[in-house]
Amino acid sequence: MDDLKNRISGCLWGQAVGDALGLCSEFLSREDVKAVYPEGLSRYEQSFQDAHRKRWKIGDWTDDTDMLLCIAKAIIKDEDIIPATVAHNFKEWYRGYPMGIGKNTVAVLGLIDYEEHPYKAAEIVWEANGRKNAANGGVMRTSIVGLWNENVTGNAENICRLTHADPRCIGSCVIVSEMINSLVWKNEELPVEKLYDIADAYDRDISLYLESALNGTLEELELDDTNTRGYTLKAMACGLWCLYHVSGFKEGLLAVVNAGGDADTNAAVACSLLGAKYGFNGIPRYYIDNLRKKDEYASIVNHVEDILIRRFAGNF
Repeated sequence: MDDLKNRISGCLWGQAVGDALGLCSEFLSREDVKAVYPEGLSRYEQSFQDAHRKRWKIGDWTDDTDMLLCIAKAIIKDEDIIPATVAHNFKEWYRGYPMGIGKNTVAVLGLIDYEEHPYKAAEIVWEANGRKNAANGGVMRTSIVGLWNENVTGNAENICRLTHADPRCIGSCVIVSEMINSLVWKNEELPVEKLYDIADAYDRDISLYLESALNGTLEELELDDTNTRGYTLKAMACGLWCLYHVSGFKEGLLAVVNAGGDADTNAAVACSLLGAKYGFNGIPRYYIDNLRKKDEYASIVNHVEDILIRRFAGNF
């Protein structure tokens, strides 16, 4: 039971840590990261305070973890994953003028009747963009969906589709959620063949990024390419690459944040996976203790953990 709690907490805290440190290099190229952080980015207080970053306090997370918290609060309210409750929480969050929110999510949540027809709203925005937009705003928040040990694929699809209708977005959310579920509840990685089966069910491009995650390098993913840095399959592949190629939480965290690009999202995805694998105890305490809103986060994490244990841990 202690091991199970360790993995649940590791996943959720890993998400927030990756998001917060990733903010320090978000939208910088790999070369810019080297110039701004000549000794390497590794601590929140190093944050380069340009016009983008100074909108947040040191140790803050961004919209990635804000949206995860919308899902967490829906789980606390319903003791289930109910898409309508999550959609309501997304809309209430949007009304508070959050910082860092992606263009696709802004367009979807901004539609007047979003709460009544969230899936239709997401489809309208996707269609309006020529069915080409496969942004990472769905996969950045999906880790908590994988913790719910029931109907993982269905829940991941439904929560992704509240804002992102592209099948690449949906498939990447299913892969990350199913992997987290296997790491947490079975203490093992999902078989590679299963990943490819999931990929084939959604879009053929997903398999190409799975191949890069399994056999390529982080540099080859070109996370800082300005044309594709917010692509859902890059965030997915980055997270899986860390799972297969690093030997600890900190190693993966620092590899991703020092690669630049959409670093907060890439690190949120990667570190939720690494947290699920290595557990809360595998996260260096500095990263937990120096999150700006750690007490608020701890309260929500503990509540969600209690619900998960009560609901699903009868056989542990």
